[in-house]
Amino acid sequence: MGIFSRSGKAKDAVASVAEPEALEAEDGADHPDDVVEPVAFDRAEGPFDRSEVQSLEDYIDLGSLLVNGVEGMQLRLELDPEQTHVMAATAVLGESTLQLQAFAAPRSGGLWAEIRDEIAASVVSRGGTAEVHNGPFGHELRTRVPQADAVGRTVFAPARFLGVDGPRWFLRGVLGGRAAVEEQAAAAMLDFFGRTVVVRDGEPMPPRELLPLTLPKEAAGHDEKAAEADDPAPGEGARSGDLNPFERGPEITEVR
Repeated sequence: MGIFSRSGKAKDAVASVAEPEALEAEDGADHPDDVVEPVAFDRAEGPFDRSEVQSLEDYIDLGSLLVNGVEGMQLRLELDPEQTHVMAATAVLGESTLQLQAFAAPRSGGLWAEIRDEIAASVVSRGGTAEVHNGPFGHELRTRVPQADAVGRTVFAPARFLGVDGPRWFLRGVLGGRAAVEEQAAAAMLDFFGRTVVVRDGEPMPPRELLPLTLPKEAAGHDEKAAEADDPAPGEGARSGDLNPFERGPEITEVR
């Protein structure tokens, strides 16, 4: 896995990945059935709780998330507007991205079903589409949100939302770029998502509160030196009320 970088006002330690050109929509491309039957998913293939994993060799510690990337993958840590808290971790591989966030959840679970409906309603209210599919981690949500590109054309920004309920935590992943529309590009990101380990301590937390994320040790030393010159160092996490971030990525041009 490549060196880490910080998004926002902070200076990136690696070059940013260029935004891919707009993807042309194709007639008859990947339309789900009208009715999506329930699928069984028991986390046997991940993501995992810290108590379920013994060996963490080659894993990178981000506080509430432990991740294990592949060669050529980079990880961008996204900060809040004040540049004081790490709000999300985004893996970048080629023209594909996967944003990760873990949240506190009730013991009864079931948070993903609620959040999935909320995301779908938000997308539809913005004139987009939201469709439930059966995926490798159970039900997932595939969305397209209309936007205007640089020349004023209407384009659709695709995203693929993954959600897994764990013991007192909920892990959400958002696939963007090529991985949102191409299964081959998504494969490595899905494997990465499945290997992710969530660390939930025993402290009581309200449901939907963001589990604290931190810089990895190998990046912290470099970041502290940079912080003296410009940005404050990241803290230990923050509560996030936004479960529906839509970052601009590759787009599908509308074909009428």
